[in-house]
Amino acid sequence: MTDKDKHSKPKLGVKSKAAIRRELEQATKKFLQVGGEVDNVPRGATAWEPGTRPPPSRPLFTEPPSERTPVPEVVATIEARRESLKTSRKPASKSGRKRSRKQLIYDDFGEPLRHIWVDE
Repeated sequence: MTDKDKHSKPKLGVKSKAAIRRELEQATKKFLQVGGEVDNVPRGATAWEPGTRPPPSRPLFTEPPSERTPVPEVVATIEARRESLKTSRKPASKSGRKRSRKQLIYDDFGEPLRHIWVDE
């Protein structure tokens, strides 16, 4: 067990990769002990016979499109609210904005004590 394993706390109900790896290794050992065999499949092998094509994928949308419910009054309300917000907003000017700055406070002997924020 590494230091990382000792200090990391897994989330409840979630297995770590190391735990899953250990479970797979144990299951493989158990399978081989009871007489199971592992077949090595060469890279690039496929289940399709040479010269045949795979079947086309199933279409995603098989049913006709459903009818939409028109809601023009709701759209009109939203658009009116959007327009009223556009007209009520004033562009922020740089001079009208309040700015804060950090100020250092000193004690009676000239030593810095703390920083405070002061509005300009």
